[in-house]
Amino acid sequence: MKKILMVLTSHSQLGHTGAKTGFWLEEFAAPYYVFKDAGAAITLASPLGGQPPLDPKSDEAASQTDATRRFKADPAAQALLASTHPLRELSAADFDAVFYPGGHGPLWDLAENYYSIALIEATLAAGKPVAAVCHASAALRHPKAADGLPVVHGKSVTGFTNTEEAAVGLTQVVPFLVEDMLKANGGRYSKGADWQAFVVTDGLLITGQNPASSEPAAKALLEKLSQVSS
Repeated sequence: MKKILMVLTSHSQLGHTGAKTGFWLEEFAAPYYVFKDAGAAITLASPLGGQPPLDPKSDEAASQTDATRRFKADPAAQALLASTHPLRELSAADFDAVFYPGGHGPLWDLAENYYSIALIEATLAAGKPVAAVCHASAALRHPKAADGLPVVHGKSVTGFTNTEEAAVGLTQVVPFLVEDMLKANGGRYSKGADWQAFVVTDGLLITGQNPASSEPAAKALLEKLSQVSS
């Protein structure tokens, strides 16, 4: 049984707007059920532990999908989400892969979190895959490879696009733009059409562009795990 760690944000404030943010429900629910239905053992973590904040916009009717509806009817999954492990208590050695769901929250906490950075570095160094979708590619901002270069340097990657950020009106609110950061760190950034599923796999790194990419990114992680273990 594969052991997958899912790391969610603990950050709930959308910059200085007074609005709330957090993780994006679809980007958690869709991968969660991809992993669960594949028989994986799932552990949930966040910087602070406990219940991670949900981006209220991801809970609106227009944002619902089969996966989010399944989650809302799943008390066991809700209980698991309400009691995430504090990131500092977990070790990369105990998991076969790590998956980061997005939402705007990761731009503030996971991008800068010491334990998250160390987790990504240790996971990749151990030859195990790391996946991030949408704004969670922000978590790849500071981790370094053994050669001291950013882990995205020279790698094909994607993440939430500048045009998608502009479309949701938050270009001036976010601390940095995911697309710009990945390029600045030497990533070979590419993207699909706005809001359409687009996933890139390069070695042990799997990145998805936006909410529509969360399920295919999770499937790509399972595919990578089957290759790594075969």
